[in-house]
Amino acid sequence: MASLQVLHETKALTGDAVTLTVSERKGDRNESQTVLRACAVLKAFQYPGEELSLGAVMVRTGLPKTTVFRLLRTLVHGGLVERSHGSVYRSRIGPLDRRPFRIGFAAQGDFEFSNEVLKGLEKAAAREHVQLITVDNRYSAREAVRNAEILIKENVDLVLEFQTYERIAPMVASKFVESNTPVIAIEIPHPGANFFGANNYKAGLIGGKALGRWAREAWGGNAERIVLLELPIAGSLVELRGTGMIDGLRAELPQAANLPMIRLNGRGDYEEVLDVLRQYLRRAPARRTLVCAVNDICALAAVRAFEDAGRSEQVAVMGQNATSDARAELRRPGTRLVGSVAYFPERYGDELIPLALSILRKKPVPSTVFIKHQLITPRNVDLVYPLDVNSARSVMLQ
Repeated sequence: MASLQVLHETKALTGDAVTLTVSERKGDRNESQTVLRACAVLKAFQYPGEELSLGAVMVRTGLPKTTVFRLLRTLVHGGLVERSHGSVYRSRIGPLDRRPFRIGFAAQGDFEFSNEVLKGLEKAAAREHVQLITVDNRYSAREAVRNAEILIKENVDLVLEFQTYERIAPMVASKFVESNTPVIAIEIPHPGANFFGANNYKAGLIGGKALGRWAREAWGGNAERIVLLELPIAGSLVELRGTGMIDGLRAELPQAANLPMIRLNGRGDYEEVLDVLRQYLRRAPARRTLVCAVNDICALAAVRAFEDAGRSEQVAVMGQNATSDARAELRRPGTRLVGSVAYFPERYGDELIPLALSILRKKPVPSTVFIKHQLITPRNVDLVYPLDVNSARSVMLQ
């Protein structure tokens, strides 16, 4: 853990932890000045685990070197401070004089994925004693811009931005830059922000390869058409998901490079995507079709559309996200959903809150953090998500 050394500009060191030295206070003959100075030293440590050099403690407390040295030695002996290495110290108790960090979260909207992210963030924030201020972008570009202004007025210390529209990312980011508010962008990159989210190309590659293997084993490789359900509003990064799926499919099924590919817009909710697919199937001849879906909403709509058209045996679908609805579908006997690549939004909070705190504490952090992906299939869904089965049993027993 990097230690904080004395800098030429003491403003960066003093922060808001100790703004009044002991010598500046009016004395009370019933008070012990030594104890007050010891309190000032303890208050110099602003967050759990922070390491300060002797000189840094001097700057933050305004106390003489010999006094600080003596007090630190005493606090070490008393078990309240520990010596890390050399002349670097770390408090063994929590910060005494700092308000909790206030972190803003602009949720994507009232969708399962976003809601799972929010639940995980709330748990992690409570665990770390962080105040979480939440607004809802409602899957709207206009709302996302308005919410950025709301979070700035709330004077949050950092923002977790989760909005879908790549085209407004520069506008949203510029507002936070002007207010000097650090940002972690979730899933969609924003200029100047740290990125946290999917490795879209890799996730697509995992799904595409699995779909290719399925076609080779179940159809002898005799697929006749590819349908790619895309989400153009999300921009170039999410587009890599589709690119990865096609590359993965062709890696396992080389003849797929010669198959006709139809691109459909997967924007909207389940019913809207279902309507787009139904319209397509009314005019499309019956063919063995491999469907690469940008998300599980599109994947489930594809399964339903082919069923309604009486073409279930002529389709195989690969999804992305492994939502609870997709997991339920994977458990259904005879499903044409071959699999879905998991993103584990329920785990986002466990990584996002520590990442945010590291940024706020001026610790070095990577500019990009990719989540881990895993292919979920009918064979392993109960192993990866056993709680789904337990929850279903509990409902049946009620």
